[in-house]
Amino acid sequence: MNDLADFCATRARQIESLGQNPELRSLSTAWMLRASECGYSYHFDALGLPIIQFPQDVVAMQELLWRVRPDLVIETGVARGGSVVMHAAQLALLEYADAVADGQLLDPSRPRRRVLGIDVEIRAHNRAAIETHPMSARIELLEGSSVALDVVEHARTRAGSADRILVCLDSNHTHAHVRAELEAYAPLVTPGSYLVVFDTIVEQLPKSLYPDRPWGPGDNPATAVAEFLREHPEFEVDQTIDNKLQLSVAPGGYLRRVR
Repeated sequence: MNDLADFCATRARQIESLGQNPELRSLSTAWMLRASECGYSYHFDALGLPIIQFPQDVVAMQELLWRVRPDLVIETGVARGGSVVMHAAQLALLEYADAVADGQLLDPSRPRRRVLGIDVEIRAHNRAAIETHPMSARIELLEGSSVALDVVEHARTRAGSADRILVCLDSNHTHAHVRAELEAYAPLVTPGSYLVVFDTIVEQLPKSLYPDRPWGPGDNPATAVAEFLREHPEFEVDQTIDNKLQLSVAPGGYLRRVR
């Protein structure tokens, strides 16, 4: 066994062991609760724009994008733009790598890999920050409810010209809304790619943490995912991601399309 293979095998064993460590899981959950009380996920930027995520999930998304190599990333919930510009930058790196491998020159004015960002309200200053960002040529912004028929149809049209598609759901976190998003966007995810449902952590947080929000324990992305998975065996939770992250806003939310 060569050095890299040995390293990867050791790492795989360690990650599996993490998933069988209830004490560490308990400590991680307690830490996330205390950190969430301090607004932890709001404290980071991606390529100059706020990204409302735990750093562990940012790294996980980087790994997935490089592994899946999607032509299209669809994300519901644009917020302040950090995630869409981060995804666009990763797609730009993939395109650069493809060009190097093929011995071709990269034409940045004609990007092939793109991000579609959907939000019910894209505030003017957020739109301006995204549309003037160096990654803007790869980003399409669509304002409207992510479950509105015309918005879903637009996403389907964009998906029609893509070979590999990855979807992230991060908008309204009520059970009903996420459940509707899952039904609308899951069919667009290509086999081997991922449907990432953020903020499943809400199920583990007290309602008092976000008293002004319509979602909370019993009514959130985690409950929607659990119901969805019972009816859609073509998707499964990638438990390896949960095991190695430990700290994540999306426990049980990294869904891999297996068929």
